[in-house]
Amino acid sequence: MRKENQSSVSEFLLLGLSIRPEQQGVFFALFLGMYLTTVLGNLLIILLIRLDSHLHTPMYFFLSHLAFTDVSFSSVTVPKMLMNMHTKYKSIPYAGCISQTYFFIFCADLDSFLITSMAYDRYVAICHPLHYTIIMSQRICVMLVVGSWVISCACALMHTLLLARLSFCADYTIPHFFCDLAALLKLSCSDTSLNQLVIFTAGLTAVMLPFLCIVVSYGHIGATILRVPSAKGICKALSTCGSHLSVVTLYYGAIIGLYFLPSSNNTNNKNIIASLMYTVVTPMLNPFIYSLRNKDMKGALRKLLSKKTYS
Repeated sequence: MRKENQSSVSEFLLLGLSIRPEQQGVFFALFLGMYLTTVLGNLLIILLIRLDSHLHTPMYFFLSHLAFTDVSFSSVTVPKMLMNMHTKYKSIPYAGCISQTYFFIFCADLDSFLITSMAYDRYVAICHPLHYTIIMSQRICVMLVVGSWVISCACALMHTLLLARLSFCADYTIPHFFCDLAALLKLSCSDTSLNQLVIFTAGLTAVMLPFLCIVVSYGHIGATILRVPSAKGICKALSTCGSHLSVVTLYYGAIIGLYFLPSSNNTNNKNIIASLMYTVVTPMLNPFIYSLRNKDMKGALRKLLSKKTYS
């Protein structure tokens, strides 16, 4: 491919995963199975919440949006990765690469804000149970979700517009399975200092600030439980917060492993593994976490299955 400026860039080359040719079929089947599980599992959660009136609560309202975001998150990167593995045609058009970057950032930020909204819901439910219905009104829930969408859209758009102004006059090979923003900035021969500044400030807004809010929320929850240390209260808190804490651990654990742990010589492999964790593994596990650890979801699934059996 000729070395030319950004205005005439036609495509990038995604190197993808470091897999030996004889293992391509196995990994293709593995990731296809994980992707189908993610889509079907999260769509089932949305369906159950939609059909069962007992699940028309703020927590499950946020969960339905999280499930939709997880399907979208995986769909941004996994289908292209599977197509590249199957066809060995690893190029992606310039416009497609920029679009993929936008939707990846949008879904990642939206996931973060929705998980934070769920943490706030659990905080109100345990620390202010008598005022729960007043504080977590339908209007507040809608505002939290709309705010999450608007901020995520604004952050993703800001990154994408700044990316689109850069020139790419060197190698067009991206050592990743999708158009990662950091990888694209390394390929640019333009000044990326403004991009780096926006990444830092937007990262604080979309990742660190929500994470701190979650930590504070669970700090208050823990203090409330310790004030009335009863086995019944602890079991109730664990059943209420266990699923959400599992999701928080999976999501932010991958991000912390990617951005905050010391880098090794095999940095690129570490980035790819961490990216696979929060784009493929975590969205796939969320339906299992919320169905296997949650009696309300299991009850709704049993009712749905019994209706299908008797119909």
